[in-house]
Amino acid sequence: MQVVLFSFGFKHGPPAADSVWDIRFLPNPYYIPDMKNKTGQVPAVAQYVLDNSAARDFLGRFEPCIESFLARHEEAGRDSICLAVGCTGGRHRSVAVAEHLGKFLAEKNYDVQLYHRDIEKE
Repeated sequence: MQVVLFSFGFKHGPPAADSVWDIRFLPNPYYIPDMKNKTGQVPAVAQYVLDNSAARDFLGRFEPCIESFLARHEEAGRDSICLAVGCTGGRHRSVAVAEHLGKFLAEKNYDVQLYHRDIEKE
């Protein structure tokens, strides 16, 4: 099954997707001067977003959930699905989480297309 996975910022409007996850509860690098103008694709920013108890707890629960979610949709005959991960501006947290999930799903043999809708905005 093909998985279209993208990051976005809620402040730029809601996405058109089959499922949307709000991850604004994770630490926000926007408020760290050295990270503000970088994106979640930068390793230090991704580490800031993902290497903390909130992210580890969330991903530890979410990864099995998304596996089951996709498997059930695949069993139901879906050949593609569009998933969106959102934070406030769409440049830091959602990008880091979408990148992480893209790698995770690719390792599970899903055909993943990853996009970052709002990475150039601000």
